[in-house]
Amino acid sequence: MLDCLLQIDGQLLTAIQNLHISWLNPAMSFYTKLGDAGILWISLALGLLISKRTRKAGVLALIAMALGLLVTNFTIKPLVERPRPWLDWPIAPLVVEDDPNSFPSGHTCAAFAAAMIWAKTLPGRRSRIWAVALAVLMGLSRLYVGVHYPSDVLVGAMVGSLCAWVVWKASQVWEDSRNRVL
Repeated sequence: MLDCLLQIDGQLLTAIQNLHISWLNPAMSFYTKLGDAGILWISLALGLLISKRTRKAGVLALIAMALGLLVTNFTIKPLVERPRPWLDWPIAPLVVEDDPNSFPSGHTCAAFAAAMIWAKTLPGRRSRIWAVALAVLMGLSRLYVGVHYPSDVLVGAMVGSLCAWVVWKASQVWEDSRNRVL
């Protein structure tokens, strides 16, 4: 059963690789590299700290991303040790990845950890929609450049979303307890 799912995962990624468009390759490569070490999401979160109106969104996103990093890069990836797709499939990745482990996608986890927090906390419907759209695009970029399987991205999005949910709930509990004391 697992072999069948892994086979489908690889075939799906191979099909995605056949959709490459020459003018889109540099754009997707650039965007996916913005996610290295979470730099895009961390930068956006730090920018949100400037205004009191968005400070909570920035702080909670940073905490959710830190939790996602612990869960994904320091726990799941070393336990699973799934090799990158190009090691098992005829894939030519558009970017170089130093981490040999593929499952789950840390880029996608960070993107969804931040975006799900922002979807709850940012003022303005457009900014919340943009946050989620950019996270989805990050996951798609990881597939497009050939460094992750679809299941890596899906689980990365789930882990990031779960980390955001945990941080959001913890912040609500903390605020409730703080309000009761005052």
